[in-house]
Amino acid sequence: MPEMPCGQRDWEKVEKGGSVRVELRFGHNRRPGRGFLLQHPLHPFYRHRGRRGKGGDQLERGCPNPPGSEAAFVPPHPVPLPFLGERGRVRVWKLSMIEIKGFLETSFSDWQGKICSVLFLPRCNFRCPYCHNHSLVFHPEQYATLPLEDILPRLHALRDWIDGVCLTGGEPTLHADLPLLVRKIKRYGFSVKLDTNGSNPTMLEELIDGGETDFISMDVKAPLEPFRYSRSIGLPVNLKPILDSIKILKEGKVEYEFRMTVVPGLHREEDIRTVASYLRAGQRFILQHFNPENPLEPSLKKVVPYDPKALERIEKEVQEMV
Repeated sequence: MPEMPCGQRDWEKVEKGGSVRVELRFGHNRRPGRGFLLQHPLHPFYRHRGRRGKGGDQLERGCPNPPGSEAAFVPPHPVPLPFLGERGRVRVWKLSMIEIKGFLETSFSDWQGKICSVLFLPRCNFRCPYCHNHSLVFHPEQYATLPLEDILPRLHALRDWIDGVCLTGGEPTLHADLPLLVRKIKRYGFSVKLDTNGSNPTMLEELIDGGETDFISMDVKAPLEPFRYSRSIGLPVNLKPILDSIKILKEGKVEYEFRMTVVPGLHREEDIRTVASYLRAGQRFILQHFNPENPLEPSLKKVVPYDPKALERIEKEVQEMV
């Protein structure tokens, strides 16, 4: 970070070993209760101290939000963070950046009409019995974490070949620093598509209002009634966040689509029409084929997917509901 003539105090680089510290600094009058979090996405975070840190980290001087940086003041992290202690007037927590568990350089199917790279993020708050990425949900530690610093140069090399980057999972919106990851990717000039289950409307609204994403694809799992939806996601459900996410997307501030993976035994033709009638999304409502190869629920391996031609017929029919 270049030296900035802004009269701010020294900040000290504190990133070590792949982890990042998010720090609470009191306001300029240093009175408790007027603090904020300084979050500098995907760059070293800086601590307000006027001395060198352990390991000889170089002191740098700058505004809390210097020109050209991505520094941002954000509300407290919604997930409890390990408290590392106090340094004078500064309280320090530890925050790990998003772990990227998979990188597909080119995909012709993850963004309709576009060629994109795909980043796979771990963990999910649903337990859909037909999920085929369940190892990424339950055992993400089985996969090596891919440093973003290694991925970005490869994306740059593909810039004349790919149209954008798709973020999928797992459920990407579980990660509080998702907007920071998106900004870093967009700094390289790429469009960004987000796959989501719609369970975090607050994150969706933040991304949309900030102009962070170019396309959002939301999975609608079943007719929007508690029993049917819970059966399809493997857990009791509060439908309000799902309904809020649908409402946010239908405001039309960003390009979007709704998807439904159709599983025989879980979904009947009338269920598809019920969902379509509620969404009234026209061409933005896409039906997906169920893949029985490696579902979370082993018994679904024996289920024969719907005939592709029959599913295409149903899709064409429900897309006329606008």
